[in-house]
Amino acid sequence: MAEHQLGPRDEGIKGVLPERGPSSSQVLAVVTLLRLGGFFLLLASLTLIATLIGLSVSSPVFVICSPVLLPAVLVIVFAVLGFIASGAFGVTALSSMSWMVNYLHRLRFPEQMEHVKRRAQEMARQMGQRARETEQHVQSKDLKPDRTEPSGHTEKG
Repeated sequence: MAEHQLGPRDEGIKGVLPERGPSSSQVLAVVTLLRLGGFFLLLASLTLIATLIGLSVSSPVFVICSPVLLPAVLVIVFAVLGFIASGAFGVTALSSMSWMVNYLHRLRFPEQMEHVKRRAQEMARQMGQRARETEQHVQSKDLKPDRTEPSGHTEKG
């Protein structure tokens, strides 16, 4: 028989597989998870069976009492929906009124806002002018030489 030679395809698969087996901690984790998964699957199936048995036992009671139960369930559902809807409408109304008050306030008092803007611009212009005057005053003092009088006092021009 001819021996099988490893081609590039076989080497790629060999590179993907681990060279040694899983560690003991990995095996222990898999066994533990399988046991837990099986236990939870058993609990789920028992719950499903109990639910089906309970539904089959209580169905005749629901059919007999349906003239009373159905209206009661509908009243409860509509009451809950009514509370939710009234809350949503209340929040919507409050936010709408808040937006309207802000909008009307901006429409009603634009001249006050313009006055405040003009006043702030005027104040900024005055402060800029004062800063320029102070800068010119300081520069003019630095350029003039000090004269010393015979009395020993210095006099700045």
